[in-house]
Amino acid sequence: MALTPDHDSEPERFRLAGRVTGKYLIGARSLHDHVASKLLSAGASLVLDIGCGEGALNAALPRPSPLRLVGLDASAGLLRDHPGTRVRGDALRLPFRDGTFDAAVAVNMLHHLDDPGRALREARRVLAPGGLLLASAICRNDSPELAPVWRPEPTAFDAEDAPDRVCEVFGEVEVERWDAPLITLPDRAAVRDYLIARRVPRPQAAEAAAKVRTPLPVTKRGSLVLARR
Repeated sequence: MALTPDHDSEPERFRLAGRVTGKYLIGARSLHDHVASKLLSAGASLVLDIGCGEGALNAALPRPSPLRLVGLDASAGLLRDHPGTRVRGDALRLPFRDGTFDAAVAVNMLHHLDDPGRALREARRVLAPGGLLLASAICRNDSPELAPVWRPEPTAFDAEDAPDRVCEVFGEVEVERWDAPLITLPDRAAVRDYLIARRVPRPQAAEAAAKVRTPLPVTKRGSLVLARR
């Protein structure tokens, strides 16, 4: 099932997710930093950031940047705070001509869609020959330390299935997996905020946080799938 986005109705929940990750990240680059490094190493010139939100990937690029990033998102509210070139649009019907971009990025967003395969076909369409796709997904057993009080909902694009879904469209993929403690939640308030950012209602998040011992290292599990047109 798709995880219906609530970015316009609950923008603070989306922002909270970024703040919690950034504040409690331990000894590792963020996923957006890693994706930015991949794009720079690939020598991409024009990049489409599908589901760009408020511009986390834009912020991860050096200044000045050798590449031009175009952000696309369905949320008008989030796009208002995106600092770069931005377009409001649908990942299932990208408003760009065939072969426009050197690279396309979808960071933890395809799980919001009922038909991620269609979005992948659209991404392939707007890539130039040899163009690079980078799509990330979260595992169904992410954050196992919180399993006694919370589990992620299965989606249409979990890390367990993501390589096969991308391979169906692009034919061949490379997969980078992560499975390590990447953040430490120092207290119950941090655990509560972490759960709220993952769509747990505030009262239930506070109740769950009260049952957890802190500080709590949290293992993040997922994958980055890379493919060429």
